[in-house]
Amino acid sequence: MSVEQRDPHSGYLTTGHEWNGITELNTPVPRPVYLFLILTFVFSVAYWVLMPAWPLGSDYTKGLLQANDRAAVARAVEQAAAVRSAWTSQIAAQSFADIEADPRLMADVRRTGRTLFGDNCAACHGRDAKGTKGFPDLTTASWLWGGSPEAISETIRVGVNASHPDTRVSQMPAFGRDGILKRDEMESVVAYVLSLSAPPPAGNKVAAEKVAAGKAVFAANCVACHGTEAKGNPELGAPDLTDMHWIHGSDENAIYANVWGGLKGQMPSWEGRLTPVERKILALYLIDLRAKRP
Repeated sequence: MSVEQRDPHSGYLTTGHEWNGITELNTPVPRPVYLFLILTFVFSVAYWVLMPAWPLGSDYTKGLLQANDRAAVARAVEQAAAVRSAWTSQIAAQSFADIEADPRLMADVRRTGRTLFGDNCAACHGRDAKGTKGFPDLTTASWLWGGSPEAISETIRVGVNASHPDTRVSQMPAFGRDGILKRDEMESVVAYVLSLSAPPPAGNKVAAEKVAAGKAVFAANCVACHGTEAKGNPELGAPDLTDMHWIHGSDENAIYANVWGGLKGQMPSWEGRLTPVERKILALYLIDLRAKRP
């Protein structure tokens, strides 16, 4: 077949190739394609000249426009900080009580605190701050190290069993693993602790005797931290054992496991990551969540 053959339908010349009766046309590239290629080339050259584009080892070409995204972001952050300083300066200067009494400032606290909590605390305590096993519910009035905004802010600053020199330090001994208590003593003290929030049925003599024995074990081994009434001690990070707020489980097996193996919670110090104002906002945000809980 001659390459000069012309297709009668399209008018284009053929390439001279044929497959199973199908002839290949020598169709030219559409002109708009050339136009787009030319425009792309012109744009590329213009961009290389105007914008930062070419690496030069330790530096790069700056371009005629001297565009700098990093500097632009830094300026945007500075501008945002300047706008925020109108109310963050008030947060820094005023007391917790005065801020809580100011609806306008608390609106800013709720908006910013939600973001701060989501970015820094939600991974452990959950987006709703209600915690999970091993991580406390922050929406209740039961706080290991005190639930005032001042105490919460300080706990955020120094952490718990963290690397900060002023960290809060707390540890429950492993009474079973370290041989401090015998098995029957642990079973008795678990029965006593359970009775503080769920007393055994009246008339159950065996249960009453175990609770009485557990009370004696508790008095000899636990009151130093949890107090004679088992109400806890925020100075030591010892929890209240008479309420229904349990971090590591409230059933008999969970409590026995805790008594046997001990506990040592940990929370990082946020002083190096969060500013004093941000820590103050977080403390107020958590206080506000607690106030909203029914």
